[in-house]
Amino acid sequence: MKDGSTSGELAAILRASLARMSPGDRLPSSRELIQRHRVGPGTVSQAIALLAAEGAVITRPGIGTFVAPRARTGGQVADTVWQTVALTDRAVDTGSVTDALGPPPAGTIMLDGGYMHGSLQPTRALSAALARAARRPGAWDRAPLNGLAPLRAVFARMAGGGVTPEDVLITAGGQSALSMAVRAIAGPGNPILVESPTYPGAIAAARAAGLRPVPVPVDDDGLRPDLLAEAFAMTGARLLYCQPTYHNPTGTVLAPERRRQVVDVARAAGAFVIEDDFARHLGHGGPVPRPLVADDRDGTVVHLTSFTKPAAPSLRIGALVARGPVMERMRAIRLVDDFFVTRPLQEAALELAGSPSWDRHLRALATALRERCANLAAAVARDLPDWTVTRLPSGGLHLWLRLPSGTDDTVVAGAARRHGVAVSAGRRYFATEPPAAHLRLGFAATNDLAELAEGVRRLRQAL
Repeated sequence: MKDGSTSGELAAILRASLARMSPGDRLPSSRELIQRHRVGPGTVSQAIALLAAEGAVITRPGIGTFVAPRARTGGQVADTVWQTVALTDRAVDTGSVTDALGPPPAGTIMLDGGYMHGSLQPTRALSAALARAARRPGAWDRAPLNGLAPLRAVFARMAGGGVTPEDVLITAGGQSALSMAVRAIAGPGNPILVESPTYPGAIAAARAAGLRPVPVPVDDDGLRPDLLAEAFAMTGARLLYCQPTYHNPTGTVLAPERRRQVVDVARAAGAFVIEDDFARHLGHGGPVPRPLVADDRDGTVVHLTSFTKPAAPSLRIGALVARGPVMERMRAIRLVDDFFVTRPLQEAALELAGSPSWDRHLRALATALRERCANLAAAVARDLPDWTVTRLPSGGLHLWLRLPSGTDDTVVAGAARRHGVAVSAGRRYFATEPPAAHLRLGFAATNDLAELAEGVRRLRQAL
């Protein structure tokens, strides 16, 4: 090297030398390096310091500089097999909430999933709400365990009846609320009654808590109270999970006369009802039934809902509504799990819910969902006449289709993926053996009506 060479250049030369040496070998002394490379003492010191910072060499003052032990190469596999014994048998089954076919490739039309496309999200209103929330006094302070009082009041008004803010616990979205509720009410090994079919996330949450999902059939009017009473008597269950309004996946609304019957049957069995009201803001323009909790005076119903579905996937703000000791149990779980829900997001939800743009968004969303639902149903009738749309729902994000006898819904879903369209195989929605083959088709995750039509065309090609 010549005078003026940088320490970086000398470090590069020494790195090449280190590759030919073994760990523990001693590097030439500083004097030798100065003479060999014709550099100044400062350049040598800086080069050695750089290599030491990288972990390539170890310096021992007064003794010398040595090659550091080699880092484990990427080809070596860590031996973690011991963990199999340590973890025992408490595996968490995520099969019902993950896609067995893996992430869809770019260009896939999404007739799957439970969230809305960005074109349907109130992005501008969300951004404005978050910006205002960040400027609120105390926005970055610790939030109360129960959640912000004004936000609890918003959810209390949504529930109606005699629900007060003191009956509300803010959660990090609907799935978190569901997980907290099942763990608060039932213990490992206990049965939990679920609609058949039902939301796969409920099946997964129940099994993760060690519960045994027991299916109760639904028909065109929703959950059957006669079979529900039989299931309570047979299993001794103390918990029912149901979706009375815009049921996922069928879109069914529990009939008026059955709404009271379901609560009465559960009350007679000494059981709780978890009412998942995820779709309250996903109606298609018609009247939305009152939540079960609004007419419950005995603390039988534990109600959960969220802002996530009608707003955006990352607005993870939901609520649990309950009365009596069960609320104290859920508050205790909240405290142990994560202390509180992040305050800026609560503030943003409060800003959003109180803005005129939120009501405008919900009205526009109802129109858009109704139009998409009708267009998807028409496209299926036209291009896939052997498939039966079980009902045209009055709310929600999906159509539930029955496939011809002898069809394997997982095979259809796989063929659809190969033709660039993602759909949900129906068996994911059953806690036990499905009685027939179904598909769930979503109409909210695509960009527009043209993409919906193209998705159905690709489905036809797949068959």
